Amino acid sequence: MAEKLQLKGLGQKEVDAFFNLINTRHEKIAEAPATPLQTKFPVNELMRKLHPISQALEVCEIIEHTPDVKTYVFKRTDGEPAYFRAGQYLSLVIPVANVTVTRPYSICSTPSETKNGIYKITVKRVDDGFISPFILDNWTVGTQITSSGPLGRFYYEPMRDAKTVIGVAGGSGITPFLSLAGAIRDGVEDANLILLYGSRTESDILFRDEFKAIEQACPKVKVVHVLSDSTSGDPTDGIEHGFITAELIQKYAPTDEPYSVFLCGPQQMYNFVDGELQKLGIIRKYIRHELFGEIKNPQNIPGYPEDHANQTYRMTVRNLGETTQVDCNANESILVALERAGIATPAHCRSGECGFCRSRLVTGDVFIPSDIEGRRLADIALGFIHPCCSYPLSDLEIIAPPR
Repeated sequence: MAEKLQLKGLGQKEVDAFFNLINTRHEKIAEAPATPLQTKFPVNELMRKLHPISQALEVCEIIEHTPDVKTYVFKRTDGEPAYFRAGQYLSLVIPVANVTVTRPYSICSTPSETKNGIYKITVKRVDDGFISPFILDNWTVGTQITSSGPLGRFYYEPMRDAKTVIGVAGGSGITPFLSLAGAIRDGVEDANLILLYGSRTESDILFRDEFKAIEQACPKVKVVHVLSDSTSGDPTDGIEHGFITAELIQKYAPTDEPYSVFLCGPQQMYNFVDGELQKLGIIRKYIRHELFGEIKNPQNIPGYPEDHANQTYRMTVRNLGETTQVDCNANESILVALERAGIATPAHCRSGECGFCRSRLVTGDVFIPSDIEGRRLADIALGFIHPCCSYPLSDLEIIAPPR
């Protein structure tokens, strides 16, 4: 066949070599030693160490700030804690009341503390919450927890962010900034941090002493406490009053260079501060939001159909070959409805960002807040949704992924 084959630009020698490739390969294989092929590669082992799918954690210490705010110190029991960037979070798998749920909590310890084998998170009680009261009332030293590896993109990136970061925090949203401030002090991150921390009164301030110690040790970090319900204290003591407005940000921000604004706090704070930032004309890439979990009361969001509030619908769930009927309320996310029904569904961020809970919407209508619409264009076209930020507007059917 080789003699008859005519290939433009090739001589007979090249054609013969082409057809002899298979024989050459067989000869090389026969010459090779019978040693088993390598099954472990250093780069893969490093990847598993830095980005584990899960980690087994144990509470080794509990620090009580108030009866309603506690810091939990974890040690990893199945290896070394995975290294993280200051500002990332852990997604904890928590069994409670015959239901297994996930919750993301920002890591408040510094990356350097992983060298001591620990992570820290801080939990603040939410009066109408489902998980925070359970954790605060039930977790003790020795409690075993399953966690994801470090996740999230709320960290300083010098190729994207300005040299100076204006941090805007509210309530327990202070936790990722404690990690960032410590990382700057330790030389892990090279940035300037000016932190505006909103609290109701001085007694509500978290980590005041810790931040003061970091400020004294590192001139790159400055903390300003903004009290909404108190008139005591003055700016010379690092205290302002009222709310975190455009004017207050301008007061402390640099005037001769661009700056980034990092926000972490409750949904109401985001709604207010985002409006203030529009007045400053900051480039969009310099504004960063941390996850704030599932939106409560979606009926208050612009675009929500008013006649659907408080309606209850029937959802058909196809999961692992089984079909289940579930009641779902228009005021709660589809993910919450799945968890209430005891259907194990993967989830991490609970804010529409990570896509871990991605599911197929077969039939029905849902409301997705535009501010947290994180789906790819292909997913939108093909009918995929993120249950954590999708709210039912009719009876519907979904195909949910297994955990």
